[in-house]
Amino acid sequence: MLISPKVLYDNCYGKYAIPAVNVFTMEQIHALFRSGQKANAPFIVQITPVAREYANSNILLSIIEAASKLYPKAVYFVHLDHGNEQHAFDAIESNNYDSVMIDASHDNFETNVKRTKAVVRKAHKKSIFVEAELGVLSGIEDDISIDEKLARYTQPSMVESFVNETNCDTLAVAVGTSHGVYKFQDGDGIQFDILKEIQNILPEFPIVLHGGSAVNIEEINRINKSGGNLSHRATGVSPKEIVKSISYGVCKINIATDLRLLWTRIHREFFKNSPELFDPIVPGKFYMKEFEKFMISKFELLGACGKADKFI
Repeated sequence: MLISPKVLYDNCYGKYAIPAVNVFTMEQIHALFRSGQKANAPFIVQITPVAREYANSNILLSIIEAASKLYPKAVYFVHLDHGNEQHAFDAIESNNYDSVMIDASHDNFETNVKRTKAVVRKAHKKSIFVEAELGVLSGIEDDISIDEKLARYTQPSMVESFVNETNCDTLAVAVGTSHGVYKFQDGDGIQFDILKEIQNILPEFPIVLHGGSAVNIEEINRINKSGGNLSHRATGVSPKEIVKSISYGVCKINIATDLRLLWTRIHREFFKNSPELFDPIVPGKFYMKEFEKFMISKFELLGACGKADKFI
């Protein structure tokens, strides 16, 4: 069941958070809807520009529509993640997205405002939500590759004017997390003082946390034991900090890296332990099972379990 982003954010603010899951394949979409219905928890299906190019946007959207019919009690909406104007305009015109992100965070403040406003004007004509970003996250994921030296925290003094000038609906903030598997190289974790100040300035305004994966070290170890070569310096966001961020207005938490690590571990172990097999269906089924297990634990952590009923 499709749900309006506004209805969902208004309901969850300060109480629980919604996982926004990047999807590339049928297996991920299938397992996401299955886990959401089983946990009775709302979720956000995220499609990145890279995913749109890899699988074709129409194919992914068709699988999402099919999954919604297969799991009619799954409560969700579809979001374009990290798009530029071209990506956002295309998503808006397609009438298949409920929310789009315009990422102009690498530009100066004035240019970010200008580019964001252009997307907001088009999106709001169709009642589509717009997520903007203020501050720059480092890390490597999809076509995002930002050196730590270029990253910068969101300045709370700028958020009010940015939101007022752009009329964006949600704001992704840079408070210490990063894209990819190396999230906290300085060991400082989430900057809750920044989150608190932003919340004081923008009370009840939904905040988005990018780079929200936990990066389980056990997954890293198992990948490496099966032929991988990931650094043990890989770090994620601790469950304790994720939960704490909810009380500071974080409503949407992006998850991508954890599910890529899960895919890598399952397939490396499968083909190492079963070198005589070559059927993709076998590890695919196991991946969906493990994906479902992972997502249910994530719904529980974010306090989203049992919250979908009220929207049905």
